Amino acid sequence: MRRILIYILPAMLAFSACSHKAESVKILRFEQFLFANQGNATDFQTPLLNFHPEDPEFMAALDGFVNDPIVRRVYAVTDSLYHDLSWLEQELGDAMSKARKLYPEIDYHYFYTLVTADLGNYANRVFCNLTDMAISIDCYTLGHCEEMQQFGIPSYIMNLCRREYIASDVMSTAARAHIMLPDGDLTFLDHAIAEGKTLYFLDQVLPSTPDTIKIRYTKEQMDWMEENLENVWGWLIQNNVLFTTDLSQIRNLIDDAPKTNAFGEGSAPRTGDYIGWQIVKKYIKKTRCSISELFAETDSQKILEQSGWRP
Repeated sequence: MRRILIYILPAMLAFSACSHKAESVKILRFEQFLFANQGNATDFQTPLLNFHPEDPEFMAALDGFVNDPIVRRVYAVTDSLYHDLSWLEQELGDAMSKARKLYPEIDYHYFYTLVTADLGNYANRVFCNLTDMAISIDCYTLGHCEEMQQFGIPSYIMNLCRREYIASDVMSTAARAHIMLPDGDLTFLDHAIAEGKTLYFLDQVLPSTPDTIKIRYTKEQMDWMEENLENVWGWLIQNNVLFTTDLSQIRNLIDDAPKTNAFGEGSAPRTGDYIGWQIVKKYIKKTRCSISELFAETDSQKILEQSGWRP
C-alpha cells in the first residue's frame, strides 16, 4: 500500500493543480445563449455586454439581429470552429495565474464570447473593463475559413484572425487596461513604450508563446525587423520622430498594416512596438523594477535613458 501511495499521490496532486487552473477562469458563451438557447440570462448581466432583457425594444432589436441570415451564417461558422473552448480556458487560466502574481489588480475570472458579425471591427476584437473581458470570437474565424473572405477584410488582417492569437490578444488587452499613460498628447515614444510594456508582460504570462505571435509578425517580418533595427532607429533619430505628437506620422509606425510605409515593401509593420519592447526589456534588466512599478511609470524618456538601450 505504501508503494502504491508513493505513485498515486503525486498524480493526484498534479491532477488537483491542473483542475485548479482550469477552474480559475470561466468562459461564458453569450452567442450560444442567443443562437442556441444554451445558458442562463443571469450569466450575462455585465455592463460590458449591455444586455437588457427587461427592455422590450432592446429585445426586439436583438431578435432582428439573431434572425438575420448573414448573422446566423457567421454564428454557424464560428460555432463549428469554436464550439468547445476548454483549451482556451486552460490557456487563460494559466496566464491569469501568472498575471495575478505579477500584478494582483489584473484579476479577470469571467470571460465572455460573443458574435457581433462586425468583422471589419478588428481593433475591438477584445474589450474589457476592470472586472470582465469580452471576446468577439467570430473575428477569429477569418483566418480559418475561406467563406469569410466575402466580407472584404484585408488579407494581412485575416492572417491575424486565427486561433493561436486569442490568448495573446486577451492578455494584451488586460495589460493595456492597467498601463498608466502620461497626460496630454502622447508622443511616438509614449506609444512605443506603452506597447513595449504590454509585450514584456506577455513575455511573463505566456512564456511558451512565440514572439511572432505576441507582436503579430510573420517570420519574414520578424527577420526584417531584426536585420534592420539599427537603420530603423537611425531613421527615427534623424527625422526627430521620438517626441513627435503628429498622430498621422505615429500611426504609420504603430498600426497594423502590411508594411511600414516609411520603409517600403517587405518591411515589418508596428516598428514602434518592437523598439518599445527592446527598450522595456533593457530597462527591466537595468532597474529590476516590478511590473507594478513599470505600469505606473509614465515618463517614457526616463525609461529610454535609464535603459541605456541602443540597437
